[in-house]
Amino acid sequence: MENIKQHIEHDRKILDDPLVSSQSRRHVEEELESLERYHSRHPEDEHDPSPLELYCDDNPDAIECKVFDV
Repeated sequence: MENIKQHIEHDRKILDDPLVSSQSRRHVEEELESLERYHSRHPEDEHDPSPLELYCDDNPDAIECKVFDV
């Protein structure tokens, strides 16, 4: 996706499809929730965040998200 708004719209369209499998639906619902949380916390940021960025936004203290100055 080019930006976060397009990604959110894309996920909503998938969820509107009644033929989407329950596993895909669950995955897209979780992704959409993370995208919406990220967007609400960073309204000025339009880029489409990676899964790691979404994870670190929700879990800033996780070891994978720590940044060390050297």
